[in-house]
Amino acid sequence: MTTIGNKNRTDLKTEIIAGTTAFFAISYIIMVNPLIMADAGVPIQLGVFATVFVSIIGCLMAGIWADAPIVLAPGMGVNAFFSYTVVLNMGFSWRAALGISLTSGVIFTIIACTPLAEIIAEAVPQSLKHAITAGIGMFLVEIGLEKGELIETGKNSIIQLASLQNPAAILTLLGLVLSIILYLRKVRGNFFIAIAVVSIIGTAMGIGTASPISVSLNDLWSYKDIVWQMDFTNIFSLRFWLAVFSMTMILVFDTIGILEGILPDNKNFGRAFSISSIVVVFSSMLGSCPTVVAAESAAGIASGGRNGKMAVTAGMLFIAALFFIPFLGYIPPSAIAPVIIITGTMMMCQLQYVKFNDFTEWFPVLLLVMMITFSGSISTGLAFGFIMYPLMKVFAGKARQVHPLLYALGLLFLVDLFSDFQ
Repeated sequence: MTTIGNKNRTDLKTEIIAGTTAFFAISYIIMVNPLIMADAGVPIQLGVFATVFVSIIGCLMAGIWADAPIVLAPGMGVNAFFSYTVVLNMGFSWRAALGISLTSGVIFTIIACTPLAEIIAEAVPQSLKHAITAGIGMFLVEIGLEKGELIETGKNSIIQLASLQNPAAILTLLGLVLSIILYLRKVRGNFFIAIAVVSIIGTAMGIGTASPISVSLNDLWSYKDIVWQMDFTNIFSLRFWLAVFSMTMILVFDTIGILEGILPDNKNFGRAFSISSIVVVFSSMLGSCPTVVAAESAAGIASGGRNGKMAVTAGMLFIAALFFIPFLGYIPPSAIAPVIIITGTMMMCQLQYVKFNDFTEWFPVLLLVMMITFSGSISTGLAFGFIMYPLMKVFAGKARQVHPLLYALGLLFLVDLFSDFQ
C-alpha cells in the first residue's frame, strides 16, 4: 500500500504508539464481537473473555513468531457469517459453528503451511487480490460512516445522509478533520491522539456512554463452559461442508488480500499467513468465532508500525483491557469512526493497480467490491468476483489466461452462492 509507505526503519517508541493506535482502532471488537456471538447463543460475558484471549494469543504470536505489524482478532465479517449465516440461517448450534470454524481453521492451516498457499496465490489474479483489499476497505468506510452517524438507512434509497445537526455526527466530522490533519502532517501517533481528543470531547458532551457489557473477573470461572465445545455431529452433511467451504474461502482470501495490502514488507507475508491460520484453530478451541488480520492494523502501520513490536504492544493492551473493559465504553463510536474511514480509504488505494483499460479485469473487480459493501457480506462479494472473472475471460476468448484452479473455485462459489437461497 503506497500510502502507508515502505520504510522499515523505526524505533521502540514508534512501535508502541503504533500498537496503541491499532489497539484503540480495533478495541470496539471487545464489545461488538460478544454481542454478535450472543445472537448465536454464546453468553455475552463469556464471549468477552473468548474475544480478549484469542486476540492476546493472536497478537503475541504475530509479533513474536512472525515479527509482523498486524493485529489478529475476531473479524467483523466472519463473526457475522458465524452467527447470522451458519447459526441463524443454516440452523446450526453455536457449538456446531465452532466445529465448522475449527474444520475451516485446519484446512486454512494446511493451505498456509504447504505449497498450496503458493498455488492458490498464483491461481488468483492480481486484480482480484487488489479487489478483496479494496472491497473490505470500502466496507470499512461504510461501517465507519454508519458508526459515526453520518449515514443512515434511506427512505427512498438504500442509504442517505444523516442529520448533521446530530452531536454524534458533528463529533465524527471533528474527529475526521483532526485525524486527516495529523495524518497529513505526519504527526507520530496521529490516530491515537485524535481518538483521545475526540473521546475527551465526547465524554464532556455526554456522547460517550458506558459499555452495555458488564463483566467481572469472577465470570472467568464460568469461561470453561465455552472452551472446547466444538460439535461435529453434522460433519457428514452437505450443508456442514458448504459452511466450511464458505468460511475457509473468507479466511484465506480475506487474509491474502489484507496482508498483501497492508504489510510494509512482504518478506513477512509467509510467516504472517501461517500464524493467521494457526490462530484460527485456537479461536475455535477457546470458544470464539475465527480470528482474522484486522484491517485496522493499517491504522497502526500508518502511525509508523513496521515490525512485531507493534503487535506485541497491542497484545499487552488486550491483556490490560480485561481490567478496563467498562472504560472502553467511554470511547464513543464517533472517535473510532474517523480512523475506520481513513483506514478503509487507504485500503481502497489498491484499486490503482487494477487494469481499468481491460473490461474483463475491472468489471469482476467492481462486482466484488460493490457486493461486499452493499450485501454486507465478504463471502457474497468473493462469490460474485470469483464467478464473474473466469466467465469474462471465456466470453472474451481469453479462457487460457485463467488458471484451472480458478474455474474450480468459481464453480464452488456458484454452488455455495445459490445454496444460500435454499
